[in-house]
Amino acid sequence: MKLITTRSRLSGSVTIPGSKSHTIRAVAIGSLADGTSRVRKPLVAADTLAAVNAYRLLGAEITMPGGGQDSEILPQQGREWVIRGVAGRPRVPDNVIDVANSGTTLYIALGSAALVNGTSVFTGDDQIRRRPAGPLIDALNSLGAKVESTRGGGLTPLIVRGPMRGGGIKLDCSKTSQYLTALLVNCPLAEGDTTIEIEDLVERPYIEMTLGWLSEQGIELTNDRFERFTIPGGQRYRPFDKPIRADFSSATFFMCAAAITGSEIMLIGLDPNDTQGDKAVVGMLAAMGAKVEWVEDGLRIAGGALTSGEFDLADTPDALPALAVAACFAEGQTRLVNVAQARLKETDRISVMREELAKMGGDIEELPDGLIIRGKPLHAAALHGHYDHRVIMALAAAGLAIEGETTIYTAEALSVTFPTFVELMQGVGAEMRAEE
Repeated sequence: MKLITTRSRLSGSVTIPGSKSHTIRAVAIGSLADGTSRVRKPLVAADTLAAVNAYRLLGAEITMPGGGQDSEILPQQGREWVIRGVAGRPRVPDNVIDVANSGTTLYIALGSAALVNGTSVFTGDDQIRRRPAGPLIDALNSLGAKVESTRGGGLTPLIVRGPMRGGGIKLDCSKTSQYLTALLVNCPLAEGDTTIEIEDLVERPYIEMTLGWLSEQGIELTNDRFERFTIPGGQRYRPFDKPIRADFSSATFFMCAAAITGSEIMLIGLDPNDTQGDKAVVGMLAAMGAKVEWVEDGLRIAGGALTSGEFDLADTPDALPALAVAACFAEGQTRLVNVAQARLKETDRISVMREELAKMGGDIEELPDGLIIRGKPLHAAALHGHYDHRVIMALAAAGLAIEGETTIYTAEALSVTFPTFVELMQGVGAEMRAEE
């Protein structure tokens, strides 16, 4: 599928879908809980449905109004998901667990499978099979499970034999915070206590999100300045009834589109008190000259003349594609730094964004841990989305600010986190269409 965009002026309001990160945590915790949980307004997308499929195979009963068991992406699924959990005792799956494109699902469910008294097998799509899980594998092995990469190098397919018992480990979190989230979610259910010494934690807001869920659940743990966690074993999750908050990561593309097109739009549902890391993009765009205002229903943002700056993206790697686009329309030189982990996402986003924006005439310099972008006029071009949903959405936003038709290929990857992206963009006036 290809996405075609032309110069547009945006206006009106858009309701931002639910957070992928919150939805997957809700599925995992509800599935591990003792009783029936209700997840209201979940994000319905390929990544979250991968989590549903994984935890169904681990024994949870998950139903969706109108969704049945086939995991089609249907609008009515977004109303409410009902999860009957396994009471801390996941079962041996009766099939291979295919996490599709969802790294978050892979890591959290891998930890859950380590609780199983038996064997589980994990795989994923081409991109997932290139994303290593080495530090998490080492941690689970040290905690009593046996995890093996069939290809070596910490790559899927992975074979997991549990149960893990607990113990003391060191965990390298320099590439992703998701290894730590996987342990924080699952170690409370292990038989023994667990102590985790953290090395080089990135993406701290996502750990704060996980800790928020655990706190609401009454899970006991000790957090020593995000450098050491002590987690008593033998704990339990309880059922909950909770709505999913709107997704700042998805909202980033609307914010940047408004900023670079000089438009004003209202983003409904965003909560300034949420722990999502990409909330920081609001302040970054304000620093570049966009006008932002928090109101009762969400965020109002208006674009204008943008200026350059330097932004540390260690906690917000998913924002790199959209901010790289915004920087192309800013006067001066912008530096996006301290985000080497962006190379290990669905694509090497540092290299890919340099490559694709250069096709549009962008003046981009690649750093080991980021990008230097010198603002200059862009032109329309035919672009490759590299099957990366965030790259595709960022390039689509760029196309809204320039004359001519910009075409982005591999746009089918939007289904990973934001299948309604085109529809919602059209709703605020974007000249954007998808074609086979």
